[in-house]
Amino acid sequence: MVDGETTIAQGLHATDDNAGYDAACKRVLSEKAILARIMKSCLEEYKDCDMGDIAEKYIEGQPQVSAVPVLPDEGGTVISGMDTEDKSVHEGTVTYDIRFRAIVPGSGEQIGLIVNVEAQNDFYPGYPLIKRGIYYCSRMISSQYGREFTGPHYEKIKKVYSIWICMKPPQYRENTITRYRLVEEHLVGEGKEPVRNYDLLSIVMLCLGGPDGANYDGVLRMLDVLLSNETSEAEKRKILQDDYDIQMTQTMEREVSVMCNLSKGVREMGRAEGHAERALSDLRNLMETLGLTIEQAMAALKVPENERQKYMDLLERQ
Repeated sequence: MVDGETTIAQGLHATDDNAGYDAACKRVLSEKAILARIMKSCLEEYKDCDMGDIAEKYIEGQPQVSAVPVLPDEGGTVISGMDTEDKSVHEGTVTYDIRFRAIVPGSGEQIGLIVNVEAQNDFYPGYPLIKRGIYYCSRMISSQYGREFTGPHYEKIKKVYSIWICMKPPQYRENTITRYRLVEEHLVGEGKEPVRNYDLLSIVMLCLGGPDGANYDGVLRMLDVLLSNETSEAEKRKILQDDYDIQMTQTMEREVSVMCNLSKGVREMGRAEGHAERALSDLRNLMETLGLTIEQAMAALKVPENERQKYMDLLERQ
C-alpha cells in the first residue's frame, strides 16, 4: 500500500473529545481489512473464505461511515457505496454507524447481504441493545421495498446483519460473541422450509474485554487492541502488524500516535465526568436526607463558586 493511503490512518485524525474519538473509531472500523476479519469470525457465510477475498471480492463498493464522512476531502478505502440513512415518514430517520453491501459466493448466483456495524460505548443506554439491533434489522429489511423488490416479489429480500461492537460491556459479557437469528422450530411434525427463506436477519454482539479474561483471542483481541484507549502506541503497532498482518505505513505510525494522544484526552474527560457524577449523587443525597436546598447542599460540600451553576443546570435536567 502506498504511504498515506491507509484509511485506518486517516481515521485517526479527530478532535480531542469524545465525539472525535467515536468518529475515529467508526472510521477505523470501516477499513476493509478490519471488516473482513469481523465477517470471517462472526458471519457463517464467510467462515471458510480467505481474508483477502472477503476484503477485495465480497465487500461491495466502499463502506459508508455515518451520514457524513469524517474526512470528506480525503480519499481512501472507506465505504461510500451505500447510504447510511433509512428514512420513514412515520418512524423517522435511522442513521447507521457503518453500512455496506456484501455478497456471498454460492452454488450459482451470489447472495446479497446488507450489513450494518455499530460501535457502542454504553451497554445500558436505557433499553436492551439487542432490541435496537432487531429494530435496525427490521428497518433494513423494510427499506428494501422499492429498492430490492416491488409488489409481491418478497423472494428478492436480501439478508441483513446488524453487528454491534460493545467496548464497555458488563463483566459477565466480556470477551464474548453472541448471535441472535431466526430459526425453524417444529412444534408438530416436520414441515421443513429452505433455510434461505427465513434466515433473513441476524444480530451479532461482540463484547470486548481484556487480556485478564477468558477468550481473549482472535477478533476480540484485535478489536480490543485497535480501539483501546489504554494500549500504548508501540503495543498497538506491534500486535496489529505482527499478529494480524495489518500493515503500518509511516503515515499510519504517525496517526497511531495521534490516536493515542486523543485517548489521553478521552480518559481525562472520563475522570472529569466521573467526578461530576459523584458530586451530583452527593448533592442529591444531602438534599433528600437532610432537606437542604441545592444552595445549602453545595455550600456543605464546598463546591467552588464557579462550578455551582453547572451543577444546578445538571440537577434541573434530571
